Amino acid sequence: MRYKRLGPSGLFVSELCLGTMTFGGRDGIWSQIGQLDQTEADALVKTALDAGINFIDTANVYAGGDSERILGQSLRNLGVARADVVIATKVLGPMGEGVNARGASRYHIMDQCKASLERLQLDHIDLYQIHGFDAHTPIEETLEALDTLVRHGHVRYIGLSNWAAWQIVKAVGIAQARQLAPILSLQAYYTLAGRDLEREIVPMLKDTGIGLMVWSPLAGGFLSGKYDREGKGSDGRRANFDFPPVNKDRAYDVIEAMRPIAEAKGVSVAQIALAWLLHQDAVTSVIVGAKRVDQLADNIAASKVKLSDAELKTLDDVSALPAEYPGWMLKRQSAYRA
Repeated sequence: MRYKRLGPSGLFVSELCLGTMTFGGRDGIWSQIGQLDQTEADALVKTALDAGINFIDTANVYAGGDSERILGQSLRNLGVARADVVIATKVLGPMGEGVNARGASRYHIMDQCKASLERLQLDHIDLYQIHGFDAHTPIEETLEALDTLVRHGHVRYIGLSNWAAWQIVKAVGIAQARQLAPILSLQAYYTLAGRDLEREIVPMLKDTGIGLMVWSPLAGGFLSGKYDREGKGSDGRRANFDFPPVNKDRAYDVIEAMRPIAEAKGVSVAQIALAWLLHQDAVTSVIVGAKRVDQLADNIAASKVKLSDAELKTLDDVSALPAEYPGWMLKRQSAYRA
C-alpha cells in the first residue's frame, strides 16, 4: 500500500480509502446500497487495516447515522489505536425533520459534529467534510464554523465534497483572506465512465494543491465487469438504484476495452478500472466499499496492478470526453504561447 500527502498538509493517507456506505442500511436507498451488520463490518474494517489502509470514510447521513455507529464500534472491537487511522466523515444532509436539521449553516455543522463524535466514539474527527454545496448559507459562515471546530480540537482538517470548481476557489480565497483553516481535500465522483471532473475541477485541484478523494470509482458497480451490452448483470444493484448516472454506450466501450487488459494480466475488470484512477496524478485516494470481504480484497489488489503507457492510452482514448467550450478554445489559443 502506498501513502500520499492529503492536500497541502503533512497528513499521509493510504491511496485506497475504505468507504462505509454499506454499513447498517435498513431503510430507503441505504437498504439497496448495503445492510451490513456489526460482525460483517468488523470483517471489512479488519481486512482493510491488514492490507495497510489507514483511511476510512463515512458520513452522518449514511444509514441515518448507523454507518458512523458501526464504524466507531468496529474500531473498538478490533482494538484499533486511534493514531493508526485517519477517520473522515461528512455533514450536510437531513438528520431530522426540522428546517435547520440540514445544510452547511453554523447551527447544523456544530450540532452534527458533536453527534458524529458521539456515534463514532471519538474525541476528534481527522477530516470533516461539507458533503455538498449549500446555496442558502454564505460560504463565510460555513468556513468560520469549520475553523471554530479546528481551533477547539474537535476536527483536525477540513474538506469539501461535490462542489463546483468556482465554489471551491471562492472558498479557498475566503479562507486565506480570513486566515481560517485551509481546505485540504475534495471528495468527488471520477471514473473511466465519467471523466467530467477533468474539464474544470482537476486543473483547479492541481493549481491549488487540494487533494482528491474519489467516490464511486466503479460507477456504482457498472465497471465491475458484471455488465455488458447483452444485458448481463441487469439484475445487479443498478437494477434498483441506477446511480451515479453514466453514458452507458461510452461505458460499455470502456468495459470492452478493459476486458482484454484484465485477462492478459489475470486480474478482474474492476481492478483495471481502479488501477487507472491510481495512475492519475490528481488522485490522492480512491474510496472502495464492499458488501463482502472477497469483494474488498479484489479491490485492494488493484493497488498492485501496473498499467503500461500503451494500456493507459487505450483506456484514455476510449473514455475521452467530447470537446466542449471553453476547453477547445483554451487549447487552441494556448498554442500561441507554445
